[in-house]
Amino acid sequence: MTTALRFRDLTLGYDRHPAVHHLDGEVEQGVLLAVCGPNGAGKSTLLKAIAGVLKPIGGKIERGGFSARDIAYLPQAAEIDRSFPISVFDMVSMGYWRTAGLFGGIGRDKRQKVFDAIASVGLTGFEDRTIATLSGGQMQRMLFARLLLQDSPVILLDEPFTAIDAKTMQDLLNVVERWHNEKRTVIAVLHDFEMVRGHFPQTLLLAREKVAWCGTSDALSPENLLKARRICEAFDREALECERVA
Repeated sequence: MTTALRFRDLTLGYDRHPAVHHLDGEVEQGVLLAVCGPNGAGKSTLLKAIAGVLKPIGGKIERGGFSARDIAYLPQAAEIDRSFPISVFDMVSMGYWRTAGLFGGIGRDKRQKVFDAIASVGLTGFEDRTIATLSGGQMQRMLFARLLLQDSPVILLDEPFTAIDAKTMQDLLNVVERWHNEKRTVIAVLHDFEMVRGHFPQTLLLAREKVAWCGTSDALSPENLLKARRICEAFDREALECERVA
């Protein structure tokens, strides 16, 4: 299969403090890959690096024939400013920013595709609502509609199903399945292991380093999960001792 992403001795972090160490591996085009691990394992950091938001400290990310601009990235809900005075329609239409510019106009055909994307996630009738009035589930539906318009070969989702109702979760999983059928590559940070086992055939178990990267049932074995937790707990203890010495 074609390789969508390749990590070569990738080290990531903030202020020269590593959060992900010496990661090697390949993401094949068209896979559904879950990224799992304890809190503080570097999962969101990895997605930010793939999206080009964060530069590596060491090593590199090779993208298979596309640039970071071609990647659709949905950050955690807490990182999105819901107070910005913008309508659902305008927020979704920003999925066209690569071709129309951030605040560029769009023609009749693209406007219809915005309406279609909104309808496909179950938000018909919400077009003129401001995003501040949306519930958590409605907000995620809207953001998935924007991702649909980006038409990207690689889609990154950081905890996309947190604090939403079961119906919304299933509807958005249907969108993920649609992307998979279109041979797009989807990488999602997830905490619900049962969801991962049911919908994501491959899993990267991360604990600041690669614990396992293989089929989901093997990656999320009790032994691997225990190892991941112990690695992160050991790192947290070491960091606390360093703070005390300082």
